[in-house]
Amino acid sequence: MSSHPQSLIPGDTHRTDVCIIGAGPVGLFAIFECGMLKLDCHVVDALDMVGGQCTALYPEKPIYDIPGYPQVEAATLIDRLAEQAAPFKPTYHLGQQVTTLTPGEGGRWLVGTDKGTIIDARAVVVAAGCGAFGPNKPPLDGLADYEGKSVHYLVRRRQDFAGKRVVIAGGGDSAVDWALSLSEVAERVMVVHRRAKFRAAPESAARLDQLAKDGVIDMVVPYQLAGLEGASGQLTGVRVATLDGVEKTLPADALLAFFGLAMDLGPIASWGLNVEHHHVAVNPATMATNVPGIFAIGDIATYPGKVKLILCGFAEAAMAVHAIHPLVHPGEALHFEYSTSRGVPGA
Repeated sequence: MSSHPQSLIPGDTHRTDVCIIGAGPVGLFAIFECGMLKLDCHVVDALDMVGGQCTALYPEKPIYDIPGYPQVEAATLIDRLAEQAAPFKPTYHLGQQVTTLTPGEGGRWLVGTDKGTIIDARAVVVAAGCGAFGPNKPPLDGLADYEGKSVHYLVRRRQDFAGKRVVIAGGGDSAVDWALSLSEVAERVMVVHRRAKFRAAPESAARLDQLAKDGVIDMVVPYQLAGLEGASGQLTGVRVATLDGVEKTLPADALLAFFGLAMDLGPIASWGLNVEHHHVAVNPATMATNVPGIFAIGDIATYPGKVKLILCGFAEAAMAVHAIHPLVHPGEALHFEYSTSRGVPGA
């Protein structure tokens, strides 16, 4: 088991049934679904490891809404998904960004990367998360001097904040989840949000409120970030202010700013797909886009009633792969079998 599967040397041309763009959790589960329907697949990801945001941004973040796991760290989930996909021997092309998508012969597609690799596939599954991503940064003077030293936009190792006074800014799931987690190791956790209400899972928000009542976490609301204090990249305090301009300084060794990610579809936006507000529109029954043979799943896909959860992405992967099967094997009946009946290679 490894979350770092071997990747082919770039530059060759490969022929396969399905090309999956994106090796995050949903892309990895799509490999498994392809394998269960005996579809070969190649997987391309711009990162040099599988896992997408789970690996690159928050490997130690606890995830609470994966069926069968009351709690699982993001990195552990990726390890399990890579292990689940491994028996089907997928081919990975890591550290390569897909730049071109052009029609091939007989309804096939040619997927080209920035390293010169060409993948000739009958179907393409876009599982690229939010595309190229970067953090939304607070507009604070001197911010760049502290970035990567005492101002951070992600947590790779929880232990890095042990014994520190940590200010967490934001009102979503990331801010709340990390406040809960870091409260176990930090000297003090202070949560800054411009509203009293948080946009997090109700259970997590309730736990945060209880820890605040117990005096474990300081709730700094309704405030927003106003400035940084310190020297040589090391914070000593974070200034916050109300909308009325009332300021105060929070003593701090570190600031974690969780204001979401800026989405950039990059080359995907030029492929002729129906894009709505930086997402690819699909038919929710099949996850098919407006372009025949191209499918989209996970965070990048949108349709009426869309719920952005990893577990929903898993279901989308299954629907897409079942819709792809007749494209690869036209006229051939799909004899569906449950995994409990058929089993999995190597299991």
